[in-house]
Amino acid sequence: MRLPSPVGGSPTPFHGWYRRFRCLAAYDDLGKREVKRFLGRAGSRYRGRMLGTGWTEIAALAAAYLIAVLATPAGISGAVLLLPFQVGVLGTPSPAVTPTNLLYNVIATPAALYRYWRQQQTGGHLALVLITGTLPGVIAGSVIRVELLPGPRVFALIIAAVLLPLGAWLALTRPPGQDRPAPAWPIPVPALVSIAAAVGCVGGIYGIGGGSILAPILIGSGRRPAEVAPAALAATFVTSVAGVLTFTILAAHQGGSVAPDWPTGIALGLGGLAGAYTGARLQPRLPDVLIRRVVGVLVIVIGARYLWSGLS
Repeated sequence: MRLPSPVGGSPTPFHGWYRRFRCLAAYDDLGKREVKRFLGRAGSRYRGRMLGTGWTEIAALAAAYLIAVLATPAGISGAVLLLPFQVGVLGTPSPAVTPTNLLYNVIATPAALYRYWRQQQTGGHLALVLITGTLPGVIAGSVIRVELLPGPRVFALIIAAVLLPLGAWLALTRPPGQDRPAPAWPIPVPALVSIAAAVGCVGGIYGIGGGSILAPILIGSGRRPAEVAPAALAATFVTSVAGVLTFTILAAHQGGSVAPDWPTGIALGLGGLAGAYTGARLQPRLPDVLIRRVVGVLVIVIGARYLWSGLS
């Protein structure tokens, strides 16, 4: 578009402003094209995050806090419920979502352990037994996750295989009453170590550290959440540290795609840190049956969603 010159052909001040406007408009169009090209390249790694910069961390903080408050009284760190939130809302890519979940455990669980310690709830011998089995298992599971299970469809089926039995166990089993004491060792120690090793392997694949599966197994076998929660969370913390280190080493050899998403993991961990402390403090005031039923139903719904995703 060209403006007509006034009589005599001499330019006016308005013509100078118009030329400046056209230059800015052309520069703005170029900037938009560059932004689109940048977002296109970023989307290949992050699958198109649904939240912008800053909002991702805020959403991670809020979600981790709420989930930790809900899950910590049952001895579950909350990572089992955060993984679908990471994939569906935060857009954390696979397989980086697994070490990011483990990073959440590393940051969040110490607050719950500290609070349980202040309430004179310690894992004791049970925690050592669980760590003995889950520690080597989570390292093996981390390697399996990177080497053998990189595809999203297989990963979805693995998630469903973990979540559906876990949710059913939480929703259908009932804790012992106050007048019915739990047995001292309902599961023999060698068998418990073997179970912990298998659970640790699955936890390394899934990114939950293993304690989130061991807690419902132990509670379902007769132990009270007050005894199981600190032991399961202690095992979750130790195995998650090992898992993060294993994935970091694998990332150095195979590329950054298997490294944790550090900003997201730290944001999730800080939210979980506050939520885990709150949940541990609330545990003595909450009925065990309510804790188990709510968490069990949530886990079943999420597991069914991933089963459908893996089969479709």
